Amino acid sequence: MEITITAQGVASVLAVCGRVDTVTAGDLESAINGLIEKGNRKLLLDFEGVSYISSGGLRVLLATAKKLRNDGDRYALCRLSPEVQKVMKLAGFTSIFSIYASPEEALAGW
Repeated sequence: MEITITAQGVASVLAVCGRVDTVTAGDLESAINGLIEKGNRKLLLDFEGVSYISSGGLRVLLATAKKLRNDGDRYALCRLSPEVQKVMKLAGFTSIFSIYASPEEALAGW
């Protein structure tokens, strides 16, 4: 798995590529926590390159949502593949997370 972090306006965008599974979920969690510790509380996860997500990856997404609950915090996902979208729907996460078709759409109101 590869993670590329860029700043877009007030947000940090994490472009994730590869599989988010038990082996790699910790790397994603470390990248997210590092940003939060630096005061970045507007995070967009761009999953265009993610082909698979496991329960370990879902746990990281949920833990992040719990950390970013304050006024002014923003947290969203975008460009989910059909496979990842299906897993998110089956897990009930589509009603928990803001999910967008593109980064531009996600960041429009931030």
